[in-house]
Amino acid sequence: MKYKKILRIFLHIIFWAVVAMVAAVAALFLIYGSNLPDYRKLATYAPPVATRLYASDGGLLIEYAEERRVFIDFEDMPPQLVNAFVAAEDQNFWTHPGIDVQGILRASINNFMRMLGFNTSFTGASTITQQVAKNFFLTSDRTISRKIKEAILAMRLERAFSKRHIMTLYLNQIFLGARAYGVGSAALMYFNKPVSKLTLSECAFLASLPKAPNDRARAQERRNYVLRRMVEEGFITRAEADAAAAEPLNINSGFVAQMEPDFQYFAEEVRRQLLNSIGRETLYNQGLYIKTTIVPEYQRAAAAALNKVLDAYNNGRTEKLQGAIIVMNPHTGRVLAITGGRSFAASSFNRATQAYRQIGSTIKPFVYLAALERGISPEYLISDTPIVGWRENDTLWKPENYDKKFLGDIPLRLALETSRNVPSVRMVEKIGVDNAIEVAQRFGVYPADMKNLNLSMALGSGETTLENLVLGYSAFVNGGHKIEPKLVDYIEDRYGNVLSGQKTKIVDWTPDALPTEEEQTAEPLSDPQSLYQLVSILQGAVERGTGRQAAIPGHTIAGKTGTTNDVKDVWFVGFSKNIIAGVYLGYDTPRPMGKGAGSHMAASVFSEFMKTVLADQKNQPFPVPNGLSFVRVNRQTGVAAAEDPNGMIITEAFKPGQSPNKPVQNTPGGVQPIVGGVF
Repeated sequence: MKYKKILRIFLHIIFWAVVAMVAAVAALFLIYGSNLPDYRKLATYAPPVATRLYASDGGLLIEYAEERRVFIDFEDMPPQLVNAFVAAEDQNFWTHPGIDVQGILRASINNFMRMLGFNTSFTGASTITQQVAKNFFLTSDRTISRKIKEAILAMRLERAFSKRHIMTLYLNQIFLGARAYGVGSAALMYFNKPVSKLTLSECAFLASLPKAPNDRARAQERRNYVLRRMVEEGFITRAEADAAAAEPLNINSGFVAQMEPDFQYFAEEVRRQLLNSIGRETLYNQGLYIKTTIVPEYQRAAAAALNKVLDAYNNGRTEKLQGAIIVMNPHTGRVLAITGGRSFAASSFNRATQAYRQIGSTIKPFVYLAALERGISPEYLISDTPIVGWRENDTLWKPENYDKKFLGDIPLRLALETSRNVPSVRMVEKIGVDNAIEVAQRFGVYPADMKNLNLSMALGSGETTLENLVLGYSAFVNGGHKIEPKLVDYIEDRYGNVLSGQKTKIVDWTPDALPTEEEQTAEPLSDPQSLYQLVSILQGAVERGTGRQAAIPGHTIAGKTGTTNDVKDVWFVGFSKNIIAGVYLGYDTPRPMGKGAGSHMAASVFSEFMKTVLADQKNQPFPVPNGLSFVRVNRQTGVAAAEDPNGMIITEAFKPGQSPNKPVQNTPGGVQPIVGGVF
């Protein structure tokens, strides 16, 4: 009887203890559970994900991210990777309701023994679900209130979501060191491979990181601990664990998309533009797929060509000459390559897009186009004789040619092919300074609102960028269409949707890519006949004029050199039917380059590049518009070859109403042409 009474008292104590415990738990839920974050948003989990930049061939260039992350669905997780994290972090994950009572008791006993002086370590009892609750909604403060909130949220998560969904949240959100968040990013960072390619050893290593993500010194020891835990939980055999433990850990120092140095100027230009257009948050955290226009083999060839010439010139010099090259499709504006300097690591300043420099004689094609548009023939004679005492405002001009010589009356074509200054001055005077500069403005080389228009501007003292100059020249060969530079073909969000404002996908680049319908139907900048006459003259400049270093045997190339006063800046812009490239060379602080330097250096860069990219392509002549007639003439006189067969004979394109010059026979100087006038 006595024992029954004691038993009843004991049962009452247990009952009221349970009641008190339930009441305490209920009170805790009331106190801490009423204002917790809304966990239901995790049903549509969309974490910050790294944006990736791809070349036109699909190769990865670089990642942009504040947190490096690659989202991986549960179905794509290797089973042994999941097992490794369960063994290391939460052995009862698949069965507990969010908190692990056994784990709490075990941790409590272990920590109590530690406090009594026994040789045990302090341990925690947070489940994977609790870690999800903390990582998404709470701080890392070590307080009782935070642990209570964490437990309440964990149990709510377990009621709301499947175990697989919770594990997916955990493995994509957890910090694993080296700015890597989630196993997808960590696999790339540490082993340069996707999770699907991870070995058992590598899975165990990743599962060891949550406890000490930045401690590399004990990496192998911690990996082996996880392997032992996996054996204890029955996930692997002892033999499998031993084999994995014997495998060396080839850990990267912190893998980032390994972009070649040659690609850095292009990638940075894309980054700058996208920051302005879509903003930092979208660029760095929304997991965009950005398909760019860069052609890797073109980029490598462009950088190699530029550095070859720069290295040869800079050998032994203290101050280093800089330069840039930009390559485009002249019909679409797609930028195929950019190199903005000798070394991006030394200077990220992009001299192709950011440097404004005087353009020298590369302005001349726009001046002569103004003449051709007014019906002046390519064989119109211009006087290449000294100009003395010519004053413009307070400036006294005495123009000179580069070779310090004068050739007398020469055809317009010959004057431009050989880039003679005196005939150019006379042509500007004939058509007017404003008209000469207007063409450069119309083609986007000079700004439309440029002030203080004067003769020097018409002769190349105005400043612009290499990019603007190449865009202007593109209209010569694309039918007179003004184009905008395009570095990105399209952008997809993480779900594969093309971002609003992006044009239709251009999946693959080809040399025959055509302009958009909008560009084809836009009002051309000039008439096709004048443009062809100009292109023909620029072709002559490469074949027999100042641009001979740019010639590519077996290919039709046109282009123009440019040199500023005292050889401070040198240029070359050249093009085939479907590729245009511009080259600039000069010191960052302008100063003369010295004896032996000149625009031939820029033309040589162009030639080195084009030899590589055109090596396996067939020659494509420039298209000829309707209405032109072609006559063979003497290059020095513009007289028909039948009447003046001495000297170099070329084929000239004439508009309706234009014809070769007429000769005068039996003059002391031989055959002399007669035209409507000599200027």
